[in-house]
Formats: sequence, C-alpha cells, structure tokens
Amino acid sequence: MNISPLRKLAPATLLALTLINAPAALKVGDAFPDLAGFKLEGRLPDSLKGKIVMVDFWASWCGPCKETFPEMNELQKKYGSQGLVIIAVNEDEEGSDMRDFLKQNPAAFTVVRDPEQKLVAAAGAQTMPSSFILDATGKVRFAHSGFHGAETRKQYEQEIETLLKK
Repeated sequence: MNISPLRKLAPATLLALTLINAPAALKVGDAFPDLAGFKLEGRLPDSLKGKIVMVDFWASWCGPCKETFPEMNELQKKYGSQGLVIIAVNEDEEGSDMRDFLKQNPAAFTVVRDPEQKLVAAAGAQTMPSSFILDATGKVRFAHSGFHGAETRKQYEQEIETLLKK
C-alpha cells in the first residue's frame, strides 16, 4: 500500500499548527487578565487592589496539584494578614470532580472553576499546576510551571516576601 507523502505529513503538520496556535504563556512583567472578565464559577474576593495575588491553575486529576493544597493553605495562613490572596482556578470539565477533590483536600483560600477554560487559555497555563504571583498592580512578577515540593515552596515564600516588602 502506497501512502502519499501528503498523508504522511498530515499528523506532523497538525501538531505544528496546534503548537503555533497555542496561547503564549504569560511572562514576568505582563498584566494578568482581569478575573472579572471571565465566566468563573465561584466567588472572587471583592477587591484585589493593592494585594499580592497568587493565581494557581489546577485540576482534580493532577497528582502534583494535590501536593500544592497544603502548601497554599500554609502560605495563606502565614501571609494572608499581610496582604496575600491565593486564588486557585480549577479547570475540570465537571464541577463534581472539583467538589470531590476539595472534600479530600480542603482549601483555606479562594477556589473558582473555569469550566470553559478561557482564563486557562488566556494565561497560557499548559502544565498543571501552573502558578503566577502578581504584584500589587496586577502584573506577573513570578511564574511557576509544575510543583517540585520543598524547592517550589521555598521559592513561593521568597517571592511573596519580596513583594510584601514593596
């Protein structure tokens, strides 16, 4: 059977087009999208103005995401009174998946769901978890892809403390 050269290229071409059309991840210095502009399920804090905000993208099927929840609970407890707000953005298609996860992994911070994954796409979060730490003006100052235990936790603390001092 003779497969035409064009048919052999089709999967590679499709992959290339997918990568070209993938949204670029937010970079340090970029303004984070306005959360109010997305159809997020759940209640956002009344105001983020002047706050240091950590936005964490996660999913119930993500093993490392399960590890981040106790860490984020501790960060919120330690720095919340100083101006840190943590917002965990779930990307599960089914709200029940998120709710089941939260029963096993309670959150002491804001959790919302992005059922249409529009915020996930706007941020370019291609790895779960992905997190962005924003300064008091809403600009991305630090970005993380994945979670690497104590190493990432230490980075989070150093970055948050740096921003809280400003």
